[in-house]
Amino acid sequence: MHIDVLTLFPEMISGAFNSSIIKKAHEKEKFSYNLVNFREYADNKHQKVDDYPYGGGAGMVLTPQPVFDAVEAVTKEKALNPRIILMCPQGEPYNQKKAEELAKEDHLVFICGHYEGYDERIREHLVTDEISIGDFVLTGGELGAMVVVDSVVRLLPDVLGNEESAPEDSFSTGLLEHPHYTRPSDFRGMKVPEVLLSGHHANIVGWRKIESLKRTYERRKDLLDLQTLSDEDQKILNEFKNKNI
Repeated sequence: MHIDVLTLFPEMISGAFNSSIIKKAHEKEKFSYNLVNFREYADNKHQKVDDYPYGGGAGMVLTPQPVFDAVEAVTKEKALNPRIILMCPQGEPYNQKKAEELAKEDHLVFICGHYEGYDERIREHLVTDEISIGDFVLTGGELGAMVVVDSVVRLLPDVLGNEESAPEDSFSTGLLEHPHYTRPSDFRGMKVPEVLLSGHHANIVGWRKIESLKRTYERRKDLLDLQTLSDEDQKILNEFKNKNI
């Protein structure tokens, strides 16, 4: 996979690409990336990339020319159909399913805006996806883009140390992940559940499934409405509900 990030502030993003799992993935050539300051593509004397909105109103709007030219420059020698992603509050709410979808692509291009917004022609004629990481507004799209990049890169083959890590993550199964424990087994009187110390694999799997259902029921009931539950799962949920009556 190759990732291009179009931004007016590449320094905001470079640190994340040079840290932790993303850095290791890049060093192992699991993906490549390029940070592009699209101000360099402005065709005016002062490299201006924004202007006042037609019709009046507060703030400044990113003009289409620098963004179009920058995207065309980074895509002309890459895959024929890259995913061109606009980070914006009006976009599709981001989730794990979308991360898994994007992780199958060969080329992702992120457009990170600033100021009041984008010229609508960027949305209508350039991008393939609009993504929002939540119902709030940031000063720019850089932080949102890094959230998406991090969640996608970790899903690429051989990026995580354990191949079972990603499939068991919260949301990957449609449910929240079960609790985790490690040594010591008794910390200040707080003990690890006995089943995890038993070495009985089937019992551990069953416990984790019950705890995953319980945590989802307690914290994100909305996720359960999207699941096709087995009779056994529904029986477990009914027990949780009866205890809360």
